[in-house]
Amino acid sequence: MKSAIEDLKDDRVPQCLYWNVQQVADWIEDLGFPFYRACITENLINGQKLIHLSAAHLPNIGITDFEHIKIVAKSVRDLLKLEEPNWNRSISLPPRTDIGMYLEKKAGTGKEWDGVTFAKYLLDNKEPKWCPPLSNHCLILPHC
Repeated sequence: MKSAIEDLKDDRVPQCLYWNVQQVADWIEDLGFPFYRACITENLINGQKLIHLSAAHLPNIGITDFEHIKIVAKSVRDLLKLEEPNWNRSISLPPRTDIGMYLEKKAGTGKEWDGVTFAKYLLDNKEPKWCPPLSNHCLILPHC
């Protein structure tokens, strides 16, 4: 809870990260889609889960109209202060800005990430590098 209080004081961290399900449902209603309120509440979409709602995930929770998907996905990115996806980007580059990397980590659950604030994340990760999970790491790394 201490991390939430510190993050809520930090202007760089989107406040919606700490929204509950009702606040997310209110947001989607204010966006002009009151008929999707049930999609949010039935799927228990809170602020941490909102981070994962991309255009690809919206049909899974019941938002299937393509025009609505585009609007909601862009609104989520705007709300989280994330950049537009660059589909021509090289996969060798880090995927996001510092706040994007933090939100990706913070979207997880557990004691490890519940206690981390954005300020602490920046201190611990002065030059955050994206390290994709490698299931075949034994095949590409030299054996010691």
